[in-house]
Amino acid sequence: MTGQRKIRVAILFGGQSAEHEVSILSARNVLAALDGARFEPVLIGIDKSGRWLTQDARKLLASAGDPRLVRVEDGALVPMGLDRAAPQAAWSVSGGAIDVVFPILHGTLGEDGTMQGLFELAGIPYVGAGVLGSAIGMDKDVAKRLLRDAGIPVARFVTLRRDPFDADPTAACAGLASLGLPVFVKPANAGSSVGVRKVTDSRALEDAIRHAFGFDSKVLAEAVVAGREIELAVLGGGDAPVASVAGEVVVQHPDGFYSYDAKYIDEHGARLELPARITADELARAQALARRTFQVLECEGMARVDLFLKSDGSLLVNEINTIPGFTAISMYPKLWELSGIPPIALITRLIELALDRGRRRAALRRSVTGSS
Repeated sequence: MTGQRKIRVAILFGGQSAEHEVSILSARNVLAALDGARFEPVLIGIDKSGRWLTQDARKLLASAGDPRLVRVEDGALVPMGLDRAAPQAAWSVSGGAIDVVFPILHGTLGEDGTMQGLFELAGIPYVGAGVLGSAIGMDKDVAKRLLRDAGIPVARFVTLRRDPFDADPTAACAGLASLGLPVFVKPANAGSSVGVRKVTDSRALEDAIRHAFGFDSKVLAEAVVAGREIELAVLGGGDAPVASVAGEVVVQHPDGFYSYDAKYIDEHGARLELPARITADELARAQALARRTFQVLECEGMARVDLFLKSDGSLLVNEINTIPGFTAISMYPKLWELSGIPPIALITRLIELALDRGRRRAALRRSVTGSS
């Protein structure tokens, strides 16, 4: 890279979702895996009030691995430019233009298409799924309906909305009887198991629903699937994605499922089997299902696809994460490293995919007359 300007990569993290702290942990690992010979990091943290602030790389790398102990530091305010005619000038941060954004914003206002729409308006390339894929992937109700319509098996579920539930909880919950017990109750738009409860007693059902409504205006109740929790990482463009080897989550936490505490608080909350102990046939079918899910849900760049492997060998899709975790315990980077792509190569590939998509989008005609 001698004599050639480094590509300036804005790593955007924090945000205004319940996954704020997990996002900071992910950003630290993305920064650590950035190829310093090719890329210059520009760190932007979004605090819980919504301010965009420049961040110090040394402080981020030195931050604790416990989500209870991390935060976005005070820094210089970053203007959010929207001048598509001169995007590099509009997105000049810390004395230079931003070439590409790596959003590692988990949850609402980051993973749900809102931030991706801002980048599209600004004409700035960004890592990961576009507006549509991000919005679909974030909304578990919409994602499951699209998968079901495409013939991809998912767990049985019922969707609840806030206004009908507030008006008449008994009537709103009438359809849940078909699911039986136990059921998982979860916000439709959230990740990292935020707001999720496993309900084994009907008397606890209404309280679990109210808890989930604290995080979203739409809630899912899902039948519990008796099966192993298998996860795969997907990488690439929408036309030819590739899937990693599979990993398995073995939960050991008292919650009885892969809860937020099991993931990030209790160091013994879950055990990751890497790779998962499955047959070659099961792996091939899981990879094909992960790729198909990625495509049906209009994803690009990266995603983690979570499956259930039942005792009869059949597979169901649990969910997709379009901005998967990059924390020290996160499956996405671990699965690719196990598949032969180390963290530095993985981050580089994701940035290259973003820049390539940015070039292709910039070449699209925006007028039906003339030459442009």
